[in-house]
Amino acid sequence: MTEHQRSNVAFWNELTDIHETSSYYDLDSFMHGRQSLHDIELKELGDVHGKSLLHLQCHFGMDSLSWSRLGASVTGVDFSDKAIRLATRLSSELGLDAKFVQSDIYDLPNLLKGKFDIVFTSYGVLCWLQNLHEWAKVISHFLKNGGTFLIVEEHPLAYILDEKCKPEELRIGYPYFDKTTLSFNSQYSYADSTTEVEQSVHYEWTHTLQEILDAVISAGLAVESFREYPFCMFPKFEWLSKGDDGFWHAPQNSSIAVPLLFSLKASKR
Repeated sequence: MTEHQRSNVAFWNELTDIHETSSYYDLDSFMHGRQSLHDIELKELGDVHGKSLLHLQCHFGMDSLSWSRLGASVTGVDFSDKAIRLATRLSSELGLDAKFVQSDIYDLPNLLKGKFDIVFTSYGVLCWLQNLHEWAKVISHFLKNGGTFLIVEEHPLAYILDEKCKPEELRIGYPYFDKTTLSFNSQYSYADSTTEVEQSVHYEWTHTLQEILDAVISAGLAVESFREYPFCMFPKFEWLSKGDDGFWHAPQNSSIAVPLLFSLKASKR
């Protein structure tokens, strides 16, 4: 494991403890039946009953368990050992058909056997991956012929915007084409602005839209749909407000119309 990976795992281990009790994730209502999936992924994948689903970078498994509640046989994967332990406990308490594996994405073919009808990943995953071509190869490795891959993710344009900018003066804060490793020192989690993070240093990478599409296509997957959305999955900017759909939107009277999310669905033939 590299220095960057060790720091990121330690960062997410600490976030898992914070997120377990945060109102952002609202684990209590989830345990009483609330599902955490959004309309985007539900509409893109449709009926998953009876299908096998591999969820990459699943955090502590709420979305994985939601897919299981909809009838899928789910395997969730994350590099955080604390997240996997929590996900495993939640699955056992709920009695769902979901198992969890601790692994770095690139090592997963050495630890997990089998093929899946669906490979799914979403909401804040690509920035933790340095090599998207290797990532896409792993996805192709685990997909059955005829299987479906779906990613719903922060748009590359949204990722490079300065988080402190105002809606009337959007500005670039991070590189788009430059592949430099970005170092951050985050005092708080996106899900909790009151609990300080001790292991605050972590590393991320930007990816262009071309890089994402090229990685998927080069891995032998056929793109079936690509969509862009003018809302975000978390309060990335202070001027966003949460809508009834669970996403964070710009003010209604704002002239801002930039893509903040995208979805990409592909198949293996």
